[in-house]
Amino acid sequence: MIAKTPQTPYYAVIFTSIRTDFDNGYAEMADRMIELARQQDGFLGFESARETIGITISYWKDLDSIKRWRENTDHTVARNKGREIWYKSFKTRIAKVENDYGFQNI
Repeated sequence: MIAKTPQTPYYAVIFTSIRTDFDNGYAEMADRMIELARQQDGFLGFESARETIGITISYWKDLDSIKRWRENTDHTVARNKGREIWYKSFKTRIAKVENDYGFQNI
């Protein structure tokens, strides 16, 4: 599903990853992180896709909201497990969205 975002500007956190071959609770933790992020002040939505490379983009009201999410204790635990177990590599990018537009044919 494409996230419904507000009028610009807002921020996007783009998380790109390559997984290991081991699940070891990854799916459950990923679901937990989405539910937890939804409860965070400033969270606007997310989009995710996985093939060889996984890409999850979360949208945030401002940089302070992103900082609070990064400092969240449960998110820190998940990030550390990612480094230890779930990811061969990952990269996080933060971008300011200054314009967006779209099309919907339903």
